[in-house]
Amino acid sequence: MKRRRAAASFSFREFSRLAGELVDKIPPRLVKDLSGGFHVTPETKRDGEFYVLGEYVEEGALGCFIVLYYGSFAAVLQNAAREEWERELWETIRHELRHHLETLAGTDELVREEIAELLAEKQEEGNGST
Repeated sequence: MKRRRAAASFSFREFSRLAGELVDKIPPRLVKDLSGGFHVTPETKRDGEFYVLGEYVEEGALGCFIVLYYGSFAAVLQNAAREEWERELWETIRHELRHHLETLAGTDELVREEIAELLAEKQEEGNGST
């Protein structure tokens, strides 16, 4: 999750193409049980004050899939260089894929790390620093 806001210089079409290129780099054995694959949406998603860049979803009959929110990337990255968009997108894809793999393994270490990160952020805000 990230904070920021403004116009983007990287189009939805460019973002979708780049996401496809990056997903194609993932070894097939790591995504074979990702039944719904990867989805890119123009939407922006927020969780409180944070932008949600990607999300691992387990949805009964739809299976499990990863959603990448272009609108959230655009809000966070704004006019950043292509390299920064690519770096952030690759990091998000790997992060969400880790959620998937940990779910298959029956563990939730990443969820624990995220909770600790959010608690630390709230504690910093409570201490008056950002």
